[in-house]
Amino acid sequence: MTSQQEIQLGKKGLTTEFIKDIEKRLDKYRNAVLKIHVLKSARESKDDVKDYAEEILKKLGKKYTYKTLGFSIFLRKWRKAREE
Repeated sequence: MTSQQEIQLGKKGLTTEFIKDIEKRLDKYRNAVLKIHVLKSARESKDDVKDYAEEILKKLGKKYTYKTLGFSIFLRKWRKAREE
């Protein structure tokens, strides 16, 4: 069963509390997908959304993958580290 959680990324950007919240939400369910809405106050273009996604992956590690769609990031945690 796949569970989807939603969270918003605002003008404060990627804080350590935001990263910890992501980890906590994705650890709660197996096969969880986290939808991160990037608000207007945190971005200027769609390139900023991809930059945020890359930065989130750097902080979380190789067990995570992402997909961007519009101004949203869909983040997923896997059981094993993913190969690049």
